[in-house]
Amino acid sequence: MDDVASTTMASDRAGHDAVHIMNPVPYHAQWASPQLVEDIVTGRISAREDPAWAAYGAESPEEYEWWSWRLCGMACLRMALEHFGHTAPSAMELAAECTAAGGYVKHDEGLHGLVYAPFASWVEERFGLTAEVRPRLAVDEIPSVLARGQLAMVSVHPSIRRPQSTPPQPGGHLVLAVGATADSLVIHNPSGFAGSSQQYAQVPWARFVDFYAGRGVVLGAGPVSR
Repeated sequence: MDDVASTTMASDRAGHDAVHIMNPVPYHAQWASPQLVEDIVTGRISAREDPAWAAYGAESPEEYEWWSWRLCGMACLRMALEHFGHTAPSAMELAAECTAAGGYVKHDEGLHGLVYAPFASWVEERFGLTAEVRPRLAVDEIPSVLARGQLAMVSVHPSIRRPQSTPPQPGGHLVLAVGATADSLVIHNPSGFAGSSQQYAQVPWARFVDFYAGRGVVLGAGPVSR
């Protein structure tokens, strides 16, 4: 298990500290086939057409389609679990447990969540990780979190996959912050596009603030799952 960030410090020409942090974190998309995310998100194909749907733990392509659009948080959790030395259950197994714990609430129009407080309590009890709800997580705190070997699930607009775009509002989607440089936050994006915005995607700090809702959950290593 490698839960310690690779960190280097240097001084830039202006005399400021420049930090380079990179946590080696496995990647999971919120769909079963990462290479098909762009086709699914853009509507070229339906999620029901994903040939790997059964690996998600769903009982049917229809169940898979319904849940896959909603489980960015479970994709982030699966990445964090594997990074901290745990075997990650399937997305549907996690979704069922998280729902039972109150982290998701199903209703007639869809799904309410991720609800941070019950989610964090469940993660700590179920997997022994630390999970700190941060309703206010300042942008300039995130590098310090990552430098301690922790990871941050942060709420951003899903259009962050194209950092030069202008989001209609912040928040609505969860990504996993895994690294930082002087210029950019480095994320694993569960709904990013293969080859461009999935793994270790760099989002300039000046652009990140437009997508970021200012909140998240900080995850850290803990004792082995009971």
